[in-house]
Amino acid sequence: MARLPDGLALFVPFAAPGDLVRIRMVERKKRFGRGEIVELIEPGPDRVDAPCSVFGRCGGCRWQHLAYPAQLEAKRKILREALTRIGGWMPPEEIPFTPSPSGYGYRTRARVLLGRAGVGYRREASHALCPVERCPILVPELDAELARWAGGEGSQGRVDAPEEWEMVADDGGSVRRHGLEGSAAALPAPSEFSVAGDRMTISPGTFVQANRLLHAALHRAVLAAAGRGARALELHAGAGFFSLVLARQFEALEVVESSSGAVADLRVNLARAGLSHVQVSEGHVDRMLESRARDGVDLVLLDPPRAGLSESASAALIEIAAPRVVYLSCDPATLARDTARLGAGGYALESVEGFDLFPQTAHLEALVVLTRQGGDQG
Repeated sequence: MARLPDGLALFVPFAAPGDLVRIRMVERKKRFGRGEIVELIEPGPDRVDAPCSVFGRCGGCRWQHLAYPAQLEAKRKILREALTRIGGWMPPEEIPFTPSPSGYGYRTRARVLLGRAGVGYRREASHALCPVERCPILVPELDAELARWAGGEGSQGRVDAPEEWEMVADDGGSVRRHGLEGSAAALPAPSEFSVAGDRMTISPGTFVQANRLLHAALHRAVLAAAGRGARALELHAGAGFFSLVLARQFEALEVVESSSGAVADLRVNLARAGLSHVQVSEGHVDRMLESRARDGVDLVLLDPPRAGLSESASAALIEIAAPRVVYLSCDPATLARDTARLGAGGYALESVEGFDLFPQTAHLEALVVLTRQGGDQG
């Protein structure tokens, strides 16, 4: 971001802090503008060369031109500013932030497009296909699979309108790919992952955190924040990434998940682990919260999608009045909005930390712990 002489904020993609650049204004609105770099006159201290040949054209990574320490500091600021401006909280100046062990070679899951032009990702600010032959953020086995596919293996399936496919690499190095959005391609066998000593089955299309290098650190942090107790409620449980250990830390656990595929995987994973005391509730979180009992829950753990919680779900959580709420989020803005609602209902911010699950992008994962204050503060 830069400032024009009249004070207008100007957002410039692919610029770096300290860059001296010549910019063309492409859009001007009342409160901000957008520009594009015409010439890089002098690079800033945090600018580096991007290793990807299609960086800037591909719509995936937008931060490969930034040194990794600068990426981490920027994400720390993004998280803190969201919690301050939107949430009204006073988080610490230096929010703990766990980096990815590697800024590249970390993604075990990726969605790609297959079309007549080849295989690749969507172009920057477009739905069009940007063909790629290699991708440096993929784990080596996925990158090799992409190279084989781009080399012609998938040419028979190429159609005029690009089809979306998903590729997944499991812990054993096996790669599976399947078509999405009504593709007629047969679904492959489920993938297998190991989490804290438990083997987990993940079917095609079921969500799993993409950065396997941080699986263990994220798992440890969330379960440590959850603690132990009598009864816990987990919302958006998925296939049970946290559920299996959470079930061993609480005498009773209810998990809620809306995806039927994820629920099927969750039941398989619970049975394999011998955890028969877990109540699995399939359905939308809003409806499940409306119909459940409102007392006796020691902990609520939630990991919602990017859209966060609805206003009614936030109100239901306040009604439940669990002493502790552990909220994992991939979107700082919706996290700040939702925790602000909980704060108005009697919760205080105990801790916040970040995890860089998505190097080379502006995305981050945040973990917030809220504790219920005494008395009715709603």
